[in-house]
Amino acid sequence: MYNCKAVSQKLLCCFMILSAQMLKSQELNHLFKPGESDYKCFRIPAIVVTNNGTLLAFAEARKNGCSDTGDIDLVLKRSADGGKTWGAVEVVWNDAENTCGNPAPVVDRNTGKIILLSTWNLGTDHEKDIIALQSKDTRRVFVLKSTDDGKTWSAARDITKDTKKDDWTWYATGPVNGIQIQRGKYKGRLVIPCDHIEAASKKYYSHAIYSDDGGETWKPGNSTPQDQVNECTVAELSGGNLMLNMRNYNNTRLRQVSISKDGGHSWSDLKGDPALIEPVCQGSLLSYKQAGKKVLAFSNPANREKRVNMTVRLSFDNGKTWKYSKVLHEGPSAYSNLVVLPNGNLACFYEGGIENPYEGIVFQEIPLSDIKGK
Repeated sequence: MYNCKAVSQKLLCCFMILSAQMLKSQELNHLFKPGESDYKCFRIPAIVVTNNGTLLAFAEARKNGCSDTGDIDLVLKRSADGGKTWGAVEVVWNDAENTCGNPAPVVDRNTGKIILLSTWNLGTDHEKDIIALQSKDTRRVFVLKSTDDGKTWSAARDITKDTKKDDWTWYATGPVNGIQIQRGKYKGRLVIPCDHIEAASKKYYSHAIYSDDGGETWKPGNSTPQDQVNECTVAELSGGNLMLNMRNYNNTRLRQVSISKDGGHSWSDLKGDPALIEPVCQGSLLSYKQAGKKVLAFSNPANREKRVNMTVRLSFDNGKTWKYSKVLHEGPSAYSNLVVLPNGNLACFYEGGIENPYEGIVFQEIPLSDIKGK
């Protein structure tokens, strides 16, 4: 005979678990979800706000699955009301079955132009083959521009020869927003955080590329003094120096930071930030003003072992301490990009899900009052 009580308890337990999962899923405001516009997977978020206050949310739209290789297009969604409503998926760059990825947008506040840096490779070339110099082609760098608030875009222009050195194999722009320097000797310069791998040594480094003419021409800065870092994010500090914050492979599971005093051309020795733990993943650093004070904001999956626990932290002392934080999602989460909304609140655009981080890309507004101090 069936044990009705045991069966009922099991059914109740399953129902409670399913209900909890559904509730959590409903709490995640997925802006991009698998299956939309016939794409199997969306990854690699990047977001900026234009001079007109329009939000432009970029992503890699992966046609056949979540693999980093294959038919990948660059897409965006636009919001004219601070992220309350969004338009449909728009394709920014589609090169047949090849890989168009690593969106790194920046807004030239002087002209209103939106400049989008990106990388490209043949859809049949894999990262390991590009690094081993066994691929049919290589990793290339491109730039696209919009002069109408992100409604239309120029054709992608190849700037590889200006931004990638001959002894570099793998290369990535961002993926995260770039910045425009606001003060000092290099005021107006556009800076994009990047990374690369050396052909001979196979070592990973971070660097930046920059433009002093509104994105028409680009130059590469020096590599970081030490290796074992790659995907990075950059912000301007209160004194006009730049901070590079990097994904780290040296087993400390701490974000690495470096300072530039020359507008992103050269960088100081790397230092681990003991407050910024990571599971080896991309992150986002953003500087802005709050009540007249310079603030640094940082987001990443704050866990040493797994891509979980998407957290936003604030620093009011140029990254020396991070006394304010908020966990956005305790569950699976990965890449992210922070932005300041027209209403002054922060928002985080991040990969997140219930079973894995790649169930979609979430847009979440964060009232400043929600970020609590220790």
